[in-house]
Amino acid sequence: MTSSSGSLKLEIHTDDKTPGKWSVPLGDDVFRRFLSGGGSSEKAVFGEGSLFSPFLFGKYFDPSDAFPLWEFEAEVLLASLRSLGQSRVDWSQTDQAYVLKSDLPVVGKNNVQVYVDVNGKVMEISGQWNSNKKAAVNGDWRSGRWWEHGYVRRLELPGDADPKNSEAFLSSNEDYSFLEIRVPKINSKSKC
Repeated sequence: MTSSSGSLKLEIHTDDKTPGKWSVPLGDDVFRRFLSGGGSSEKAVFGEGSLFSPFLFGKYFDPSDAFPLWEFEAEVLLASLRSLGQSRVDWSQTDQAYVLKSDLPVVGKNNVQVYVDVNGKVMEISGQWNSNKKAAVNGDWRSGRWWEHGYVRRLELPGDADPKNSEAFLSSNEDYSFLEIRVPKINSKSKC
C-alpha cells in the first residue's frame, strides 16, 4: 500500500438522499454465483483481501450492511489473508484518529464516493466499477442489484468519532488506487 502524499482530497458527503439505496441485500449464494461467472474486473473489486469482499472478515458479511470495523484489531481479522499475502486493506487507531487504508482496483479518480449518514454513525465508501450495464429501474445503480454495477463498504463509526472533520484521500496509478480515510476522535487535541 502507498501513502496519501501527492493524492487527491475527496469530499465527504453527508447529503445523500437516494431512496432505496443498498435495499437489495447481497446474499452468500448470490455473491458466489456472481463471482464465479465474473471476469477479472469482478475479481479485482470483490476478490480475496479487497475492502469490498464479503469475505474480508473471515466469514460472509454483506458489505452493504454496516460493520463495526474499529471494534476489531486488523492483525486478528486479517491474519489468514496476510499470511497468504492477500490483504489489501488495513485499519488502526491512534490517540487522535481512526484510520482506514486500502488499495482499490483502478476506478478513476472521481469515482470513489465517501458518505457519512446524517447522524454521523455510519461511513460508506462506494463507487461504480461497471458503467456499461443498464442501471437499476429508477436510474440509480445503488437501488437494485448494486454489485453488478459498483461496490460498497459501510462501516459503523465509533462513539467518539468526529465524522464532520474526517478526511479522505485518493491516489492512483495505472494499476491501482489507494484510499486513506482519517476520522478524528472528538476528544483529541490535535487534528488528524
